[in-house]
Amino acid sequence: MTQTKNTLPKKEDDISKWYLAVIEQARLADYGKTKGTIILRPYGYALWENIQACLDPLFKKHGVENAYFPLLIPYSLLEKEKKHVAGFSPELAIVTIGGGEELTEKLVVRPTSETIMYDAFANWIESYKDLPLKINQWCNVVRWELRTFPFLRGSEFLWQEGHTVHKTNEEAQAMTLQALDWYRSFYEDVLAISSYVGEKSGSERFAGADRTFSIELVIPDGKALQAATSHNLGQNFSKSFKIQYSDENNKQQYPFQTSWGLSTRSIGGLILSHGDDNGLIMPPRIAPYQVVIIPIDSRSDETNREIKVMVKKLEGVFEKNQIRFLVMDDYDKTIGYRLNTSEIMGIPIRIEVGGDEVAKNSLTVSDRILLKKRHIPFDGIVEAMEDTMEMVQKELLKLSKFNKENKTKEVETFEEFEKIMLEDKQFIRAFWCESSTCESKIKEKTTATTRVIELDRMNDNHKGSCIYCGNPARRKWLFAQSY
Repeated sequence: MTQTKNTLPKKEDDISKWYLAVIEQARLADYGKTKGTIILRPYGYALWENIQACLDPLFKKHGVENAYFPLLIPYSLLEKEKKHVAGFSPELAIVTIGGGEELTEKLVVRPTSETIMYDAFANWIESYKDLPLKINQWCNVVRWELRTFPFLRGSEFLWQEGHTVHKTNEEAQAMTLQALDWYRSFYEDVLAISSYVGEKSGSERFAGADRTFSIELVIPDGKALQAATSHNLGQNFSKSFKIQYSDENNKQQYPFQTSWGLSTRSIGGLILSHGDDNGLIMPPRIAPYQVVIIPIDSRSDETNREIKVMVKKLEGVFEKNQIRFLVMDDYDKTIGYRLNTSEIMGIPIRIEVGGDEVAKNSLTVSDRILLKKRHIPFDGIVEAMEDTMEMVQKELLKLSKFNKENKTKEVETFEEFEKIMLEDKQFIRAFWCESSTCESKIKEKTTATTRVIELDRMNDNHKGSCIYCGNPARRKWLFAQSY
């Protein structure tokens, strides 16, 4: 590991510059040669591996099976679902030459896999006994974005996409909400991020879906980040792709479908949500390294041998107890550089091992939030690590909830709405008449979009006035500018 000098901008002054600097200095990613692409460096990819390790067993526990479908999709398949191809048309990367010759049919580099999957589903499904069908794939997708930002919006990114097929719309809707709740729990319980969860408006709906639900993160600068989505596709795709099954009465029926996904954008949300002027703060449950061990060189060769023995013994204890750790024993770098590097990387707990620790058979421990040192007897280190990791996890979630509430305001006038969006950049909860005209006017004047109607407010029936036109409105929606 090379030396790292903390040259981070202050997060509060310019969160975008801070974000880019953290990605570089924590060695999470580098820029690819093709516009909008990034190289996931080992530390960044380890995060994605941990995300997979959290979600994949959960999917499988509920009967979802992994599969893999081709990267290249015949253009004719996309054209089978007009709304779908229209929604993705500006972002498509299209292959027209293969093997040095003009292709007879254009191929699309997968922006999402509904079409290629559902063409196969039409062959796989014959009877009601074949349902429900639950398939997920971990893969990359390509969307030719005009405005790119590492992890948050790229020309190529990694994700998982779940696709299910059901007999009834009720089953499909239940699956849609189940996936949404998996994502909510993952963000809260693992990434320690409190989110807003709800349904998108018609204009923000996924192309080809009947209903779209999403996880919305409140970034510390007050902007929104759409962090995961779940879609009830109804029968739109099954009719387009002629997916049919024979029911119990031997009648042909069109099934109902869902799709849902979470991508490496979740890593961007993690970076933006947690961290300070010293760098990242990783939630222990997702951190590639939960503990960093820093040996402190002594002038005594004998003491240095004892330090190495203690570090080796500590490694064995952590391996036995499945605590993920990193030993920074590159003595050619100063203690200051190593401490600084561990802070930028956001490793939740730091253990220093020097001559004093060896003499007292104890360890000097500090956490990434409080940064206060305390001395723990060697025999009590596992319990101390578990308690400290739990404390850091809970504290990060607590801070995230505070940020979400602090950056959300209820307003009653459009003047106040405009002022907040132009100056303070907050989430706004306000009555909206649910007219697309008002929605587009609000976006035109403030660049704010509807984010979601929160799940616990979907059945509201209040007597309110639309924030823009003043017409009757029954529900309050969340609005925000977004990444």
